[in-house]
Amino acid sequence: MRALKLPHLPRPIVLASASPRRSDLLKRIVDDFDVVPSDAVERIAPDCAPAEAAKANARAKAEAVARGFKRGTIIGADTIVAAADGGIVGKPTDRADARAILTRLAGSRHCVITGVCVIDAASSRTDCRAEATWVTMRAMSAAEIEDYVASGEADGKAGAYAIQETGDRFVVKVEGSMSNVIGLPVELLEKMLQEWNPDEE
Repeated sequence: MRALKLPHLPRPIVLASASPRRSDLLKRIVDDFDVVPSDAVERIAPDCAPAEAAKANARAKAEAVARGFKRGTIIGADTIVAAADGGIVGKPTDRADARAILTRLAGSRHCVITGVCVIDAASSRTDCRAEATWVTMRAMSAAEIEDYVASGEADGKAGAYAIQETGDRFVVKVEGSMSNVIGLPVELLEKMLQEWNPDEE
């Protein structure tokens, strides 16, 4: 995928995330951007639909960074998992939580949802959307889960696994965007940036 030519976007373009995975994905479509980690706290309101929760967190992250700029295009993102039982799964709070999450997801089909938010710092114009990808995981033994969690790879990952690293060995099927599962749906973001018009009423 070639980097986009985006002369209409106000500069700087800023990724509001400390995630190296999101930064690597953004490089596929944007060749010149800054990284400013957001200090927004991720929250999931009770009874909130998964896509709305992901979009709300993405917006909060982008808004927190946008406050530090007079102009520019700020991009925020947040990834969550909707389990087969309908519950929302975020990042594990600790390794015990990671074991519980993987036990819950093993042998089932779940939905990975990433909210993406683009904000124009000068006007505060905002566009928030979400992408969903279905992932089917095979059954996993308690020993496999324990070894995976002990490796540290589950730490800080939505759903407690990293499909782009060794977590792919537990995945038997992906329906939709792979980059979305990694943490930034580049196809959706490319469409958003190409359509972006911060001056539009």
